[in-house]
Amino acid sequence: MNQFLVFVLRMLLSIPTTFIVWLLSFFAFDQTFLLSGAISLGAGILTYLISGLVLKKRFLKKHQLTRKEYQYIKKNLDEAKGKISRLHKSLLSIRHLPTLKQRVEFTRTTRKIYSLTKKEPKRFYKAEQFYFSHLDSAVELSEKYVFLSAQPKKTYELDRSLYETRKTLEQLSSLVEEDLYQVISDDIDHLNFEIDVAKNSIKTIQDSRNLNGSRRLK
Repeated sequence: MNQFLVFVLRMLLSIPTTFIVWLLSFFAFDQTFLLSGAISLGAGILTYLISGLVLKKRFLKKHQLTRKEYQYIKKNLDEAKGKISRLHKSLLSIRHLPTLKQRVEFTRTTRKIYSLTKKEPKRFYKAEQFYFSHLDSAVELSEKYVFLSAQPKKTYELDRSLYETRKTLEQLSSLVEEDLYQVISDDIDHLNFEIDVAKNSIKTIQDSRNLNGSRRLK
């Protein structure tokens, strides 16, 4: 749910309501200026609150979620937002040019998973492995790598640890790509179904044309 758009829509409903109620109170019901203002303000606030409840209910119904499920998902998404921000900062702070492209793709994939889940919260259940395991591991490893690589004196053991960390981050990047495919798996299945339907339709039309053409030749 886009909070900014929801806010704008609620304001577009409440502000005109406030103005109309004030006009009615002051002119139609002959109330004082201050009392009309108080009544209209109350009506505007009530409209704002009710519209929020209605929009949220419609959103939950659209995505087939209960209020409790949405609160659970939202809580985890809010926590994940901070982790993803830390991950991106760490990945882009790593000074290792050969892995730059892979790290950029890593950030794009994590951002895509988050944006898809934010837009359609029910996808969260297909991304639990990402949110509860892979994301935490990536944040911890990338931040530790940045810290260790900043040390002025390098040893064999340190270089070896940094190498292993880069390899592990590369493996995590592959896992996160699989997480993304899991999130969009239903879309892929639906697309494949539509492709099969379209192919069957095309084949039916071609067979019908071929049959009609054969009949004309006879």
